[in-house]
Amino acid sequence: MISPFLRFFRTRIYTAVSLLVILLFVGVLGFKLLSHYSWIDAFYMTVITITTVGFGEVQPLDPVSKIFTIFLILTSIIIVGYALSVITEYILSKNNLEELKQKKMQKTINELANHIIICGYGRNGKQAAKKLLAYNKPFVVIEKNKETIDKFESEELPFIFGNANEDEVLLQAGIERANTLISALPSDADNLFVVLSARQMNTNMRIISRASEETSYKKLKFAGANNVILPDRIGGDHMASLVVIPDLIEFIDNLGVVGNSNINVEEIQVSKLYNTNASIQTIKDLDLRRKTGCNVIGYKNGDGEYIVNPEADQKLEANAKIIVLGRPEQIKELNTVYNLH
Repeated sequence: MISPFLRFFRTRIYTAVSLLVILLFVGVLGFKLLSHYSWIDAFYMTVITITTVGFGEVQPLDPVSKIFTIFLILTSIIIVGYALSVITEYILSKNNLEELKQKKMQKTINELANHIIICGYGRNGKQAAKKLLAYNKPFVVIEKNKETIDKFESEELPFIFGNANEDEVLLQAGIERANTLISALPSDADNLFVVLSARQMNTNMRIISRASEETSYKKLKFAGANNVILPDRIGGDHMASLVVIPDLIEFIDNLGVVGNSNINVEEIQVSKLYNTNASIQTIKDLDLRRKTGCNVIGYKNGDGEYIVNPEADQKLEANAKIIVLGRPEQIKELNTVYNLH
């Protein structure tokens, strides 16, 4: 979609070019008819008259041709001046508009807190941004390719132009206020550098890094990454699983975990499900199956330990989380009953 700014100046530029073409046509035709020049000479005389370069006439002009030339010079001064002013204003305004747009984007980023920073907008970064958009999570993307930014930048996709390896760029992205960083750069060395810098600048944030080589896994973990993802290994395991247990894998693939209308699995903080001043409750006390139709399929205690398919008498801690499974309408009912979103 063309912005109003570009549409406005495009109209003015088209007008200026049209006036120049008309002026050139009138000049050539006038010299041809009035002075009986050849087409080449008429074109030559028109160009040197419009541009006011000061060359002499091809042949002496009669009084009528001189009056026409005076008219052509005065008209060309106005039209050429207008064209130059339009082009100059367009260039200056475009630069100012770009600067204003960057300032507006930076102001939006400065207001973010507990957001996610995505380093790199390649295949993995783009997929991460898509998922975060579907789940309405605030994030900012750091990308060093200006063409990529110009192509994808919008109010929903805030970009910072720069190299994520530089501390200044990470600070510009609000790393001190962020709660998660996703390093999706194509080079393992670059990801390692980003993880090291990010961990020093924010010791509490969660860091997720991409890795191409399995040998980089331990290095990234040692550098401070909470999770290291190897896309190639995950893809290979997934394809092999489709051979060994195809129906189970297809069932899992069809589970919606993010989005607005197709969620089947939800992760919920226990403290949001009951009054924290009340006595500790159990999964049975929550009675989610009767109230919403959802089933509790997992429990994560405060120490980070997971329990799959917990018992009904499982004690719930305020800082724990439960994993629930249900149809999209049941998940929606759960969010409505407990006002989760």
